[in-house]
Amino acid sequence: MSLTDVLTRIDTDLSSATDRLMDLLRIPSISTDPAYDADCDRAADWLVADLNSLGIATEKRQTPGHPMVVGHVDGDGPHLLFYGHYDVQPVDPLALWSHDPFAPDIHDTAAGKVIRGRGSSDDKGQLMTFVEACRAWKAVHGTLPCKMTFFLEGEEESGSPSLVPFMQDHADELKADIALICDTSMVSPGVPSIAGQLRGMLKDEFTLHGPSRDLHSGHYGGPGLNPLREISRIIASFHDPESGAVAVEGFYEGVPEVSDDMLRQWQNSGFDEAAYLNGVGYSQAHGEQGYSTLEQQWSRPTLEINGLWGGYQGAGTKTVIPAEAHCKLTCRLVGDMDPDRLRKRIRAHVEARLSPDARVTWDGDLDGSPASVMNTDRPEFEAARRALSDEWEREAVIVGMGGSIPIAGFFKEILGLDSMLIGYANEDDAIHSPNEKYDLKSFHKGIRSWARILDALTRG
Repeated sequence: MSLTDVLTRIDTDLSSATDRLMDLLRIPSISTDPAYDADCDRAADWLVADLNSLGIATEKRQTPGHPMVVGHVDGDGPHLLFYGHYDVQPVDPLALWSHDPFAPDIHDTAAGKVIRGRGSSDDKGQLMTFVEACRAWKAVHGTLPCKMTFFLEGEEESGSPSLVPFMQDHADELKADIALICDTSMVSPGVPSIAGQLRGMLKDEFTLHGPSRDLHSGHYGGPGLNPLREISRIIASFHDPESGAVAVEGFYEGVPEVSDDMLRQWQNSGFDEAAYLNGVGYSQAHGEQGYSTLEQQWSRPTLEINGLWGGYQGAGTKTVIPAEAHCKLTCRLVGDMDPDRLRKRIRAHVEARLSPDARVTWDGDLDGSPASVMNTDRPEFEAARRALSDEWEREAVIVGMGGSIPIAGFFKEILGLDSMLIGYANEDDAIHSPNEKYDLKSFHKGIRSWARILDALTRG
């Protein structure tokens, strides 16, 4: 029996596979709302029963929060760890949904049939593509292709408070050769993608203090230092006005250049720059000059001002010089950038530019994580890329991601695992929003893709 037999089984079983996904989607496993705790538990039970039906020895493991689902199957060849999450976002505002978010259905759209419902794309539909590939493989071959560990979380949408302690306590049980993560999207519709790098994050916040109290602007306007003017000047100094580059000394330490082969893949990925920019009201990119929009999004670090406030905020006018001004900022990190070292440099940049009578205090909640950079030279990446290319009949690409997926970093830090992030969502899936959907094509070809990837990873 061959891969062709598995793919045929997937095709003939698509209706039943879709029905199983619908059953899972009907469970309102909203992890952030205690009112749905029992439903999160029920979703975990559903997955335990489904995996056990495939001969995967699976248990629900309790945590201080929602349970983990952990399953194991013995076998030869590589040891694969598959990660997904069964919890979903809240559905508010409910009035904007076209139907009950937990009564999933197939809807016809101009772009084809879609599975509409909360969690259809993020992440139940994606999770089930891998499970259904395993189901078809088991039906054809009688066994699964290799040693596997299934690790399914119930708190991803609420900050994963139980994840790191659980991984630390069960590190020996969870170790494998490589991790597979399905919680991602394709760079463009129909363009299969493997994420090779994820930007890290640094967060900080400061208050700039001036006079000892709010002052009458008629009495002190002129001689008085205004914290809002002071903070505006300092924030403007973060970036070079001509190039758009961050002007903090040492900011780019640890930033790698992208290889020519990777740039070629990105250039041929089908990314629609105009649609990306015009869709949010931009006419052009406004980032670092000399780099394409995809490079700015995936491989270049940023320093962004996320909040800026101070002084009177009410109706009308209040003629004061405020005593304080406040700023929230974040940085997206790439390569080997060290968040702790960078934090010190940003703070030094601010403090070196303070005028007399101005002082700054910093938030004490130090939050930062480095970028996740996968070893894409591993043969598994090329094997998976070829398998995806065969299924989607166009070259699969290894892409970057502008955001952060903490689980990939935790796998590396705690378990020493590289991760392959492969998902089949589209950018218009409205995850976290009303009317979330998952293309039926993504579900079907996602299952077929995982079957091809399993074959490619275990054939040798």
